[in-house]
Amino acid sequence: MIGQKSHLANIDVWEQWREERILEAKQALIETYLPLVEYVSNRLSIGLPKNVLKEDLSSCGVMGLIDAIEKFDYQRGLQFETYASWRIRGAMIDGLRQGDWVPRSVREKAKRIEDAYQKLEQQYLRSVTDAEISAYLQVSEGEFQQMVQDIAVTTVCSIDDPIREEDSETRLSLLIDEKAKNPESKVNEFYLKDTLAQAIERLTEKERTVVSLFYYEELSLSEIAEVMSLSPSRISQLHSKAILRLKGHLSRLKTQLFYN
Repeated sequence: MIGQKSHLANIDVWEQWREERILEAKQALIETYLPLVEYVSNRLSIGLPKNVLKEDLSSCGVMGLIDAIEKFDYQRGLQFETYASWRIRGAMIDGLRQGDWVPRSVREKAKRIEDAYQKLEQQYLRSVTDAEISAYLQVSEGEFQQMVQDIAVTTVCSIDDPIREEDSETRLSLLIDEKAKNPESKVNEFYLKDTLAQAIERLTEKERTVVSLFYYEELSLSEIAEVMSLSPSRISQLHSKAILRLKGHLSRLKTQLFYN
């Protein structure tokens, strides 16, 4: 992956673009980092409906890459590949949402399950079972599993989403200059890591494995299916339940994390 290569290798090109606004330098940067679009597209396309074309994702991704190149400050010490990947992914998801790719009924199912995880795990102070969630939702376990399968695509989260619905601050705004000394950011970072650790502990063993392989080892869901000897649809369900469980846990602590 191109992300393994530091943007410092292209420092002269960045200087030509940022300082002198030479269009040839901008084009060179686009061509250099274009593989990022394909990489993000390949990961994001897994689990999406068949009517979503990979070419459409890539088109939106290119616009995200261009936006990232125009806004990136190479002197801040951040890795461009990380910044651009978030921008590319956000542009792709924004494009999907503009195309109304998820029916309202599916989003409502996702919200119901997320709320169920939040309330039950707060009540029992442990990871709740599928049977307990099904009973709370007044559906059979089979119907619950189908609901999870239906909402698999909604567990994709844009970096440009607001942290809280009533606020304008986004996850992207939390990216900080690692060279800067900011005590408040350090405190928020500590609480964020601690809360995430608590939330991940609430996941089942299989859910934790899927999250680890997908987000840390960067395997695709199909690759994880092979590793765990499960079907891709089962891996998709485990991923969806893990994300909904995490969101349910974190939603109770958003104010503490970001508005301490």
